[in-house]
Amino acid sequence: MSGDAIAWVSTRGGGSPVDLVTAIDSGLAPDGGLYVPERMPQATEADLRAGEEGFAAIAARVLKPFVAGTALEKDLAGLCADALNFALPLRPVSGGPSMLELFHGPTAAFKDAGARFLARALARLADGPRTIVVATSGDTGGAVASAFHGLAGMNVAVLFPEKGVSPFQRKQLTCWGGNVRAFAVAGTFDDCQRMVKAALASGERARRLGLTSANSISVGRLLPQIAFYAAASLWQAARSQGPLQVVVPTGNLGNGVAALYARAMGYPIEKIALASNANRPVPDYLASGRWNPRPSQSTLANAMDVGDPSNGARLTALEPDRAKLSAYVTADSATDDEIRAEVRSAWREWNVAICPHTAAGLHLWRKLGWGTSAVVAATAHPSKFHESLEAEGVPVHWPATLRAIREKPTHEEKLSADPEKLLKELEG
Repeated sequence: MSGDAIAWVSTRGGGSPVDLVTAIDSGLAPDGGLYVPERMPQATEADLRAGEEGFAAIAARVLKPFVAGTALEKDLAGLCADALNFALPLRPVSGGPSMLELFHGPTAAFKDAGARFLARALARLADGPRTIVVATSGDTGGAVASAFHGLAGMNVAVLFPEKGVSPFQRKQLTCWGGNVRAFAVAGTFDDCQRMVKAALASGERARRLGLTSANSISVGRLLPQIAFYAAASLWQAARSQGPLQVVVPTGNLGNGVAALYARAMGYPIEKIALASNANRPVPDYLASGRWNPRPSQSTLANAMDVGDPSNGARLTALEPDRAKLSAYVTADSATDDEIRAEVRSAWREWNVAICPHTAAGLHLWRKLGWGTSAVVAATAHPSKFHESLEAEGVPVHWPATLRAIREKPTHEEKLSADPEKLLKELEG
């Protein structure tokens, strides 16, 4: 590791520091922990004046200190321009908060940014075949499948709960074929996540398969998402709306941690609110100081149906003092009925269609009374949840990318919630 490079260490404290390339390639640390930066780089004065730049350019600025001294440093601008080649509008809503629309990538979900960056980074770094395993409760698997589909030397296994995704989400998980296999697991998202972690920790078998992860436990997924909130904060400042107050819908907590990292880097972010559904581990932690994993519950906002968020380890590694964290972070949940009410209200009040996850964020925005200068992250295109919206009288427009996915044939494989069965499938 060069002197300029930021070292990555395990949240569990085991093993030696590694460079970013190793952290991305490995997925998990050898002791089963998540990789976190040993130090948090600070935005420069030039970075903080970049409010007129577009998303890809700001992302290159945000990621520059993280990739310094690595094989990704030389072509970072090209990598960001290639991977993050879609709009990231910050849309004002008359009478409401601005919406940070994170869903303009190929699969119309915020996960596209991290998945595309990771896929292109691994393609540049890989010295042999790789097997990417990913657990999904909704949008992650589709974004990862799209990002890696057709990439030479990259094989993908997508695990999703057999009864825990919407019909369209299932479609976009199972429509790729080729180097992408989709497994319908007889269990919950937490079972899928447990299977992925067990496969990554399988020692020689994992090395032989070239296993890595594309879940938000991967730093390759996490890093570009930091740029969401850095960019939003700079755009808000350029509009003379002061430091950012942002509501982030979150399940496995990767997107929430990305916002926290942006703040820790010195970007002008005042407060962060983490919105969840009936699965309450994050709000309960901030209220009690104790992580209390529990079985996940099925909700309308199913991509947030996580009972044991992996990135909680990154949250506490960044700020172990809950009192200090609570000074700028708040969290609360929304019931399905409250989510339905927000879907209706957004359409009736502002003529804006929102997905159930964004609705959970909007509910928290109203509860906090933050006002119209605040921002709510809109995490998925509403058409992906058209059944829920149409039930509330909200019409849905399908973007061309999703219409194309609807026409594709599908194939899925059934799998029990057994890590050993997964490894055997991967070994062929």
